[in-house]
Amino acid sequence: MNAVTRAEVAVTACSDLFRGQADILASPAGVVPTIGVRLALLTHAPDLMISDGESTILGDVPAVDRPSTTPAGYLPYRELFELITTGRRHVVMGGAQIDRFGNQNLSAIGEHARPTRQLLGTRAAATNTVNHATSYWIPRHSRRNFVENVDYVTGIGTDRARAAGTAARFHRLHQVVTNLGVLDFSGPDSSMALVSLHPGVTLEEIQAATGFPLHSAGPVSTTRLPDERELHLIREVLDPRNRREQEVPS
Repeated sequence: MNAVTRAEVAVTACSDLFRGQADILASPAGVVPTIGVRLALLTHAPDLMISDGESTILGDVPAVDRPSTTPAGYLPYRELFELITTGRRHVVMGGAQIDRFGNQNLSAIGEHARPTRQLLGTRAAATNTVNHATSYWIPRHSRRNFVENVDYVTGIGTDRARAAGTAARFHRLHQVVTNLGVLDFSGPDSSMALVSLHPGVTLEEIQAATGFPLHSAGPVSTTRLPDERELHLIREVLDPRNRREQEVPS
């Protein structure tokens, strides 16, 4: 069997974002998180719900680049918003920028009135971050996206949630998975901290790719490898055409 790739480690880390969770809607953005959610469904989190991103709950677990053929139910907007407002959703969002407290920018780079880059817009990031669990997937960890201060806040971080008081009482940033490692918000004042480094990545490498000091409480562990069953599911069932390697090249 071929050696485990960086993309497969990242898929497994995204799967582990949902460990211990059930009866919630898992909403990933990106190829690697989508494979990760489906891997969780087929292994340790069989009671997750996934949708087609529009209005259908899936009754099967297709490969990442194939459509579902078994609908399990209808998910109109009113029921989606009920899931959101009752905290029964966990999204994995991307981000053009993210800072040490998890403030995220999907909207624009530069001064907001005259941006140098116009991005996706605010989308539902603010709603997501104040209502239910939110994680992030950053496929290219660099100083361009891990910045001291984001140019515009679309999803709020731990500092802004704290300042908002009861209005953000359901705010929960879980973890950030990148092509270099896994981070959470267990640092001082709920700032970003290292959880694990992917195999072959050094502390110096991930720090050099981050625009602010990363906290670590002690020796940093290595992100776990997928076990034999997980590797089979990733390679043969969920992503037989290697879409993951396009998002995280080996």
